[in-house]
Amino acid sequence: MFEEFFNPAAYMKGTIFLSPAHIASLILFLLSLIWMFVHRDRPYMGKIRWWLLSVLVISELSIIMWSIAAGLWDIRYNLPLQLCTISIYLSSVMLITRSYRIFEFIYFFGIGGALQALITPELFYTFPHYRFWHFFIAHIAIILAILYMIWIHKYTVTWKSAMRSFVFLNILAFIAFWVNYWTGANYMFLARKPDNPSILDWLGPYPWYILSLEVIVILMFTLLYLPFYLKEKYKNN
Repeated sequence: MFEEFFNPAAYMKGTIFLSPAHIASLILFLLSLIWMFVHRDRPYMGKIRWWLLSVLVISELSIIMWSIAAGLWDIRYNLPLQLCTISIYLSSVMLITRSYRIFEFIYFFGIGGALQALITPELFYTFPHYRFWHFFIAHIAIILAILYMIWIHKYTVTWKSAMRSFVFLNILAFIAFWVNYWTGANYMFLARKPDNPSILDWLGPYPWYILSLEVIVILMFTLLYLPFYLKEKYKNN
């Protein structure tokens, strides 16, 4: 059982989209959000920051070690150029330094990217494989880390924050595009669509879906900014 837990050939199901394991993971995610929100004003919530940091760091170190041990490490898959991997690194630094500048960047693309990954996972291992646990725990931790800064440290964002995040995201995409071109990788899904069902399936063929993605990003950033806009508007009335 232990060997199968880490075995790269075990529990490969092709897709887990809307499987019982996927649905259970989404329920766990929602329960985690509710718990953190309900307990946001409790004194012990300050320690949650270090728990979240530990989860993020351990998840990233473990996937690197597993990829190497399994003989799967490849420059086309394991560079820190996927959006959620970048979010893990930035979220970790944010939790350590409590940097507002990092927060206003990753609030938008960190939540947007991790949420999309949770809903339409690009994952071929199902429960109880290590990769299944890693995927969902890491993505849930990204969102919880960002919301922690809002609910516990009372961080907010502005429309300028959204614009800065959009520019930063496109700089990352530019780098990923050329790395994909040189290596044959598919970081940030800028070379081709993912194999599993995703929102990209509705956005047209390559390369036009990339332009459609820009529109989706703008809409998503607007929706993510909306709660802060409404809160500020309500406060001023």
